Amino acid sequence: MDYIIGQSPSPNARPGAPAAAPGGAAPSAGAAVISDGNQNTFMRDVVDASRSVPVLVDFWAAWCGPCKKLTPVLEKVVTSAGGRVRLVKIDVDANQALAQQLGKIGLPLQSIPLVAAFWQGQILDLFQGAQPESEVRRFVEGVLKAAGGALPAADLIALARKELDEGRAEAAASAYSQVLEIEPENPTAWGGLVRALIVMGDEEGAADALRDVPAAIAEHAEIKGARAALDLKREGRKAAEEAESLRARLAANPKDYAARFELSAALNAAGKKAEAADELLTIMKEDRAWNDDAARLQLIRLFEAWGHDDPATVAARRRMSSLLFS
Repeated sequence: MDYIIGQSPSPNARPGAPAAAPGGAAPSAGAAVISDGNQNTFMRDVVDASRSVPVLVDFWAAWCGPCKKLTPVLEKVVTSAGGRVRLVKIDVDANQALAQQLGKIGLPLQSIPLVAAFWQGQILDLFQGAQPESEVRRFVEGVLKAAGGALPAADLIALARKELDEGRAEAAASAYSQVLEIEPENPTAWGGLVRALIVMGDEEGAADALRDVPAAIAEHAEIKGARAALDLKREGRKAAEEAESLRARLAANPKDYAARFELSAALNAAGKKAEAADELLTIMKEDRAWNDDAARLQLIRLFEAWGHDDPATVAARRRMSSLLFS
């Protein structure tokens, strides 16, 4: 990659030279985040530049319909990355000598659009054909991760999750809102915002947020989980008011499964996930078919509301599997 179309690498981009960390890197002075390239500038704009920041190269042609669909999506995602990745657009018809040389090193430029990611002077990854924004964003996230960085939205989501885990729901809601300013259709941010509002006790705000979720992601697992969390919170609030009477009913009759079922809802509303799961698992253990399999179905709702990678979900699902397959 150091010698393409007779060009030599710049003296500041020699192999082994230290590279800037891409995670928080901004474009160097005078460097455009999105630019049109050609065979005369390829070494400088792509190969050399990739030693400091990952560079995506969009190979396109004026006659290519899918190219016209993909390029605006690429530009949107790259812009939202805040300088952590660059985009160089190459018209293959106007730069046939470059296309031929790149073809010799294995780039399948006979089929466009083609997007190649360069890092440290080498091709890191590529994809062909027009892709939806979600896939392009996933590709860029993968490139940044491989280069030791992350999209700004990914950093904010990690921060928001930490804030929520440590009980700072208001700070988490703020971080999730910042993500939505960058990526209005980010389902993780919408789901996280709803969950943070629930923890804050703002159920009306959580419901409003769910109504504002873009239609394109309304059935995403993150949104469905947040919706389930709000529904369970509302159901549990009523049960929580009757928790003492429910415990009294169970003390008098441990097989009062209706009381145990409602107590589970109250415990979940109080944030006692493991205890809520325990009550439902007890019902399953003693009478698996009770009320048309209601305990198992409610557990599945809890898993959806908590998130499938939540430690409480993982532990309860393991126990449920043992009951079902024992």
